Amino acid sequence: MLYDKSLALHPMNASSPLTRVRFAPSPTGFLHVGGARTALFSWLFARHAGGAFVLRIEDTDFERSSADMVTGILEGLRWLGMDWDEGPFYQSQRLDLYTHAAATLLESGHAYHCFCTREELELRRASATEAGTVPRYDGRCRSISRAEAARRLEQGERAVVRFMVPREGATTFQDAVFGPMEFANAELEDFVLLRSDGIPTYHLSVVVDDLDMRMTHIIRGADHLSNTPKQVLLYQALGASLPVFAHLPLILGPDKTRLSKRHGATSVMAYKDMGIVPEAFRNFLALLGWSPGEAAKRPDGPDREIFSTSELIEMFSLSGIAHSNAVFNNEKLAWYNTEYIRAYDPARLLPLIEDEWRQAQYQTSRSREEILAAIALLQPRARSLKDFSSAFLAYFGDEFSIDDAALKKYLSDPAVRHMLAELGHRYAALESFTEATTEELLRAFAAEKGIKAGALINGARVVLTGQAVAPSLFAVMLCLGQQRVARRLEAAIHLPAA
Repeated sequence: MLYDKSLALHPMNASSPLTRVRFAPSPTGFLHVGGARTALFSWLFARHAGGAFVLRIEDTDFERSSADMVTGILEGLRWLGMDWDEGPFYQSQRLDLYTHAAATLLESGHAYHCFCTREELELRRASATEAGTVPRYDGRCRSISRAEAARRLEQGERAVVRFMVPREGATTFQDAVFGPMEFANAELEDFVLLRSDGIPTYHLSVVVDDLDMRMTHIIRGADHLSNTPKQVLLYQALGASLPVFAHLPLILGPDKTRLSKRHGATSVMAYKDMGIVPEAFRNFLALLGWSPGEAAKRPDGPDREIFSTSELIEMFSLSGIAHSNAVFNNEKLAWYNTEYIRAYDPARLLPLIEDEWRQAQYQTSRSREEILAAIALLQPRARSLKDFSSAFLAYFGDEFSIDDAALKKYLSDPAVRHMLAELGHRYAALESFTEATTEELLRAFAAEKGIKAGALINGARVVLTGQAVAPSLFAVMLCLGQQRVARRLEAAIHLPAA
């Protein structure tokens, strides 16, 4: 019996693009790295093909799903710059569709009611384990007639709906990443489609949704490979053609175990909170288990690793997905972040920095022009957006902390502090305040006092920026402005003792 597409709660337009892919997260947790990569590969594939990227929220786990998690998933996708063409659709709003599909399978003889209680099933599984066999449902309710099942249901007995897996032969499909796959039907148990409370299992809901939404390609993690033969059987029972399956290798931590919290953050938004810029994370994710092949090759030097979004879309193909698991390297991500921060136009970086300031409840006292000039000066030294709300605060206002180690190393001598204060008075009176004139004045002052210029340069750097390391001191002075430089140097004698 063919699947009745008139049951769809969200019928798609017949003129919709040929290629249709989806991202279907479960809102039982925030968007994690593995899910984000799946979404990114699906999005790139859809954009490359000129197709549709559909967002579906699989929220039928009512105990663990939450609206906050949905919000977090949507925020994560938006932060990464992945827009969707349709949705989000919610499975919790489509329950009638799954119930009707289960009834269709019962009617066609591909499914049956199972009256085994949870306690009975647990006892049988325990016995199988004790006997050294694989615990799986033994199919004892397969032989119950439909009339008998109807009678028992009418009497109030609770039952689940199970799929009747063929006992002979094998289920096969072609995977776009791993090639031909085959699973012996004898190794598959009669799996549950509809629980006794009417809530569908993953297998039923995902197949019904993918049929209803006319998905042409299913891109998901390799941990779903064992689910696929069951879903293939469902497609066949519903008289539907199979989509193209593409299973992505897993993401591992540096120790080659599956990525988890012990390796660091796994939530995408945690990386935002760490000061990673979205394009850097997206570029990093795109090359985590996928290669652009010859497009990345250079005749001289190392392969390319930085790609724009448009380049990724143009180059992306399922054939570039690796067969082996990918390793998440935090140092590599930090490198990407540094490269992208350096390459950004300051005006493009500013909104991201302002978001950091809002999080830190910091307000700058400088003009937009001054802020952009400071950003341009600091970009080559920044590793994270966090730098702009911590180590770099001295460039955007007068409230900043001074590093204790730097204070002790360069300002422990009271004589140096007094000379810096006097130098501040000289800068206040300087008629032309440029990099050249500020350097000329400092070196002349050092010669006058019989002290090495380096001692004043190092001390002034700490007083002006709070750090022992900074861009060229005289570029810093120009960035801060004459009055601020003079004022900070004059206050050097009031700094706490080192």
